[in-house]
Amino acid sequence: MSCRRRSTPLSHKRRSPELTYKDKNALSQGPVADPARPSLVVYWILAAIALIGLADATYLTIAHLVGDDAVCGSAVGCSTVLGSAYATIRGIPTAAFGAIAYFTVFSLAILGAFGYARMRSLLAVLVGLMFVSSLYFLYLQAFVLHAFCPFCLLSAALTFILAGLLVAFPAAR
Repeated sequence: MSCRRRSTPLSHKRRSPELTYKDKNALSQGPVADPARPSLVVYWILAAIALIGLADATYLTIAHLVGDDAVCGSAVGCSTVLGSAYATIRGIPTAAFGAIAYFTVFSLAILGAFGYARMRSLLAVLVGLMFVSSLYFLYLQAFVLHAFCPFCLLSAALTFILAGLLVAFPAAR
């Protein structure tokens, strides 16, 4: 009988402690950037901008509901814009729709930051609708009412920034 040692599944070939060429090459390149990292940062920035927009729209909604016309202080056109027929849709302040939209953008951005893949497309559709709405309201202020509301301009600027971020940083595939 031969005393040959049988190889069992538990006995593995031991690796030498020296680094292989592949390991040395990986170490020389330094830390590798996570490809999902920029997308994560963009989602958090979108969420922060949406919170600012939510505060703006909520302030305008509350001011409208309590009948405060002096929301903008000494701004000349502000009362004209906020007191116009375009400031409500069927009795609901348009700023309330903005608050709902900004809250939804915030929620979708947070879900996107936590890895829900479909949120990016929903976010793009919603921000696109907000963009078109902002263009319409800017048109009304400039060419119909001939007056501007600083809070409305802030909301439009925030919407344009949201749209710009979504266009500048497309979803990773």
